[in-house]
Amino acid sequence: MHTVETVLLVLMIGAVTGIIARYIRAIPLPLIQIMLGAALSWPQKGLHIDFDPGLFMLLFIPPLLFADGWRIPKREFFALYRPILRLAFGLVLFTVIGLGYLIHWMIPEIPLTVAFALAAVISPTDAVAVSAITRNLGMPAHTMHVLEGESLLNDASGLVALKFAIAATLTGVFSWTQVTQEFLWIALGGLGVGAAVGWGFSYLRDTVTRRLGDVAATQMVLLLVLLPFAAYLLGEKIGVSGILAAVAAGVATNFGDLNRADYISERMQTAGTWAMVESAFNGAIFLLLGLQLPSIIGVTLRDAGHDWWILVGYVAIISIALLALRWIWLMLGVSRSLHKAHQAGKLVKKPDLWLNLATTLAGIRGAVTLAGALSVPLLLNNGQPFPARDMLIFLATGTILFTLVIGSIGLPLVLRRVQAVSEPESVREERQARIAACRAAINSLAMSDDDAAQQPTEWQAQQHEIEGRIAREYRNRIDLLDEERTPETAEVQDLATPDAVQERRLRYVAELEMRLNCIKVERHTIYAERHNNRINDESLRSLVQELDLSEITLRKRLEVARRAAAKQAAKLEGH
Repeated sequence: MHTVETVLLVLMIGAVTGIIARYIRAIPLPLIQIMLGAALSWPQKGLHIDFDPGLFMLLFIPPLLFADGWRIPKREFFALYRPILRLAFGLVLFTVIGLGYLIHWMIPEIPLTVAFALAAVISPTDAVAVSAITRNLGMPAHTMHVLEGESLLNDASGLVALKFAIAATLTGVFSWTQVTQEFLWIALGGLGVGAAVGWGFSYLRDTVTRRLGDVAATQMVLLLVLLPFAAYLLGEKIGVSGILAAVAAGVATNFGDLNRADYISERMQTAGTWAMVESAFNGAIFLLLGLQLPSIIGVTLRDAGHDWWILVGYVAIISIALLALRWIWLMLGVSRSLHKAHQAGKLVKKPDLWLNLATTLAGIRGAVTLAGALSVPLLLNNGQPFPARDMLIFLATGTILFTLVIGSIGLPLVLRRVQAVSEPESVREERQARIAACRAAINSLAMSDDDAAQQPTEWQAQQHEIEGRIAREYRNRIDLLDEERTPETAEVQDLATPDAVQERRLRYVAELEMRLNCIKVERHTIYAERHNNRINDESLRSLVQELDLSEITLRKRLEVARRAAAKQAAKLEGH
């Protein structure tokens, strides 16, 4: 099948599976996509795609890691840097050594350096699969931040370890001094290149938009989408980690975005574009993984004949050992830093047995593992076949499937035992920020006495009426947001009985519902105008976008208002 047709088909199937997953909530989306990919390629005349590891790493990994680095909460990332670094680097080294010796002991025909290569290739975790499986299951937010930070960095450490294991197999020479020096160069150099690319783009973007404003938003978004590829290619070109360069570019670009509050159009386009890119690329990754299974798993098991169960046993033992090493490292190498983070207030949920078990099961492997395994060379330097290459690829692929299935089954069960935090810290902080914004808006309404004196009396009265109406709206919102306000601590104008407060809240809910209904009527009218050719498509999109934004805002306020009114009603019934 032609390459273009294949790419289009994979993207289309990825979008369809995303819709299917909305109806089949019991099965995580990655598993649906892997199973569908396997079903498409299993027959002799099915869809077969040659998996080029280098092309795969270039096309799919940089934008996804860039997006993760761009989105991950930076405050939590830097606050929890100790456990993240210990998982991303310490656990990889621990896994390579411990699992490498186990594989060589269990399967003597696999040389020790090749066993280390297999351990290195299955050491990185897959944050995409973890987030897809744990969505809406109650994984504590800070724990998810640790897992995301780990997956951002351990891809690079695992692939660097794989590189040295392959080099030792090819040359028969291994030096810890050389490994340490080159690893520092690859890791720090990758971070430096990515940060330079991200900051450089942010500076040039600010220079352009200061002159042009938001009119170049589409072009800026396109350049932003291409940025991770530039960082990755530049990093690989000079011999450092392109993966870490893409991550660092995402983090640096996000910091640059903090000074771009006025560029609404660019921000909205960026959010929509990245949502589409991530959805398409994530789906393509797991579909491609599924498409490789019959040629890797099926053929290998068929060739093994009656001894197929031995290969399955190897996969199970390696996968269980991989999770066991992760558990041990969490208990011995990371637990102390997690407890310190909890005592310092950086980690809301105190680490316990069930949370450590959930973090262990979240060590799911994914497409980077497959790409690393398939990147192992076919031949040694002397022209001989690379020892146990097919076995390495089979065991790595089997480990991906095993951890995906175990995570899909075990994580929901374990997370039910994890005691949920009564109110996430982010929700409280968001509420306080809304209150601060409302108060700042009220303070900005009042005109100075000098400005008011220069205006006619009638104009001043009208202005005060408008200010009063808007101020009442903001006070109503503060009333709904600030659950700790009492008659003793409230402002004078807010002094009221609980029944009066509840009545005001219900009136506000009714007002918001009426405004939402008016927006719907406006939208239907605008579409009727287009059907009657009284406006063109450009005007339609512009007007509907304004109404959509207003509706999103009002719906969020209505949600908060209804929740506050329900809580107040429950309190009144309790009294």
